[in-house]
Amino acid sequence: MEEQRNIPRHVAVILDGNGRWAKAHHLPRKLGHKAGCENLEQIVEDAARLGIEYFTIYGFSTENWKRSAEEVGALMQLFRYYIGRLKEVAMANNVRVVSIGDRSRFDADLIDGLNMLEEVTGGNTGMTFVLALNYGSRDEITRGMRKMAKDAAAGILDPEQVSEDTISSYLDTAGMPDPDLMIRTSGEQRLSNYLLWQLAYAELYFTDVYWPDFHKEHLLEAIDAYNQRNRRFGGR
Repeated sequence: MEEQRNIPRHVAVILDGNGRWAKAHHLPRKLGHKAGCENLEQIVEDAARLGIEYFTIYGFSTENWKRSAEEVGALMQLFRYYIGRLKEVAMANNVRVVSIGDRSRFDADLIDGLNMLEEVTGGNTGMTFVLALNYGSRDEITRGMRKMAKDAAAGILDPEQVSEDTISSYLDTAGMPDPDLMIRTSGEQRLSNYLLWQLAYAELYFTDVYWPDFHKEHLLEAIDAYNQRNRRFGGR
């Protein structure tokens, strides 16, 4: 029974395999991304109903700009469309939406859409759905450390008082708990510059399932695997 599971507070996901899913179905890559977005709508709803408090997805990395102009353009159009769709899903499920990453590179209308999504859902009290867009962990840490250095130079921050909590407070995820479980789909087993600081103690789960085929039963399998692991810290 689902109520007997220990539901991790924060689940982070690398949505991988949209292109390979499309290839396997003899479809253009952009239709793989469309299928991935459609699947995300349902997974967000499933995660919220399971009682996950924070659900973070790697939607678009800083490295994704290196893809073809056609593919990047198709992804931007999908983001524009699914911002409206996600607003409906979020409001129907009491989900608060926030985004992390450097959104300044996006077009103005997309930035406005993200701002709208955060504002409209800001009063919701259920799960927090975190969109990592134009996100890369090294970029995040670099931006955070630049701000920390400026604050230290301005006398706002005493370098001798810097702690792990101080560093965390300068990251995009400030105020959020670190992920307990990280899931990556499609069989790849690497972090790909995703939440490197925050995943220090997370359990990692890898599945061969392509993201468009990753459904509630697969999320539950990942949570069950998480529950079977003996969580120990400090070498005890």
